[in-house]
Amino acid sequence: MADLPIAAVVRVAKNSGAERVGSDASEILVAKTEDYLGKLVKEAVKLAAHAGRKTLKEEDIEMAAEKIA
Repeated sequence: MADLPIAAVVRVAKNSGAERVGSDASEILVAKTEDYLGKLVKEAVKLAAHAGRKTLKEEDIEMAAEKIA
C-alpha cells in the first residue's frame, strides 16, 4: 500500500503539465515517486553519517540528488 497520497502526486503531475492522469498512471506515479524518495533518503543518510550527523540537512539532500540523478 502506498504511503504517499495519490491526490497529491496527481496534483504535482497536473502542475507539471498533465491535463489528466488515469488511475493506472497515478498508481505507478506514486510507486515510482516513493522508490525515488527511498533512494534519495538512503543516499542522504549515508552523507549525513559520513559527516558525523544523524540529522539530514538540506546539503545532504542536494548532494544525494546530484549523485543519484
